[in-house]
Amino acid sequence: MLAAIPLAWLGSPASVMAAGARDPGAEQFVQTGAQRIISVLADRGQTAAQKNATFHRAIDELADVPKITGFVLGKYARTITPPQREQFATAFRAYAEHVYQNRLDDYHGELLKVTGSVVRKPGDVVVNTLVSGGQLGQPVAVSWRVLGGGSAWKVVDVQFKGVWLAITQQQDFVSTIDNAGGNIGVLITQLQRDVQRPAPHAR
Repeated sequence: MLAAIPLAWLGSPASVMAAGARDPGAEQFVQTGAQRIISVLADRGQTAAQKNATFHRAIDELADVPKITGFVLGKYARTITPPQREQFATAFRAYAEHVYQNRLDDYHGELLKVTGSVVRKPGDVVVNTLVSGGQLGQPVAVSWRVLGGGSAWKVVDVQFKGVWLAITQQQDFVSTIDNAGGNIGVLITQLQRDVQRPAPHAR
C-alpha cells in the first residue's frame, strides 16, 4: 500500500530530513490548535453530542478540509461531477472526523507538546508532537503536516505510528473507485456505511 505514496504530497523521508530549519509559527499553530482537539476529546464534562459539535468546529479551525477532500480523490478529483463532489464532501467529512476522533481518542492523552518541526520548503512544514497524560503510560508521537504561513496555517495530514492518514486514504479510495469501474458512488456509500461502525483503533 505505502509503495504508491505520492512524492508531491509529502516527499521522501530523506528529503524531509534534509530540509530546512524549524518554523516557530507553524509550531505555535499546531500547539494551540492540536491541543484544543486533544482537550475536547479529554473533556468528560460534555455530552457526546456537545463533544462532536465542538470537535467539528475545532477541525474547521485546524485543518484545510477542502484541500484534503480533493487530495484523497486522487485522479478522480479531475473527473468527479459537481453533484458527486458535493455528496462526496459531505460523506468524507463525516468519515474523516470519525476516523480522526477515534485515532486521537484511542490514545486517551490530555497534553500535547511540540518537539520540533522540519521546513520542507517555505510554507510547508512537518510539526512533530508528543501526546501524553491521561491514560497513556508513555508519550505517543504524532506529526502534523501544515501549509500556509504567518497566521494562516492549516493542517493537511496527520501521521500516527508512521502512517500518514490522508495519503493512505487516497490510496484506498482510488483503489475502491478503480475496482468499481470508476463509479464514485460506490465509495460514497462505503464511507457512509463506515461511519456507522467503530473506526479501527490505533493500537
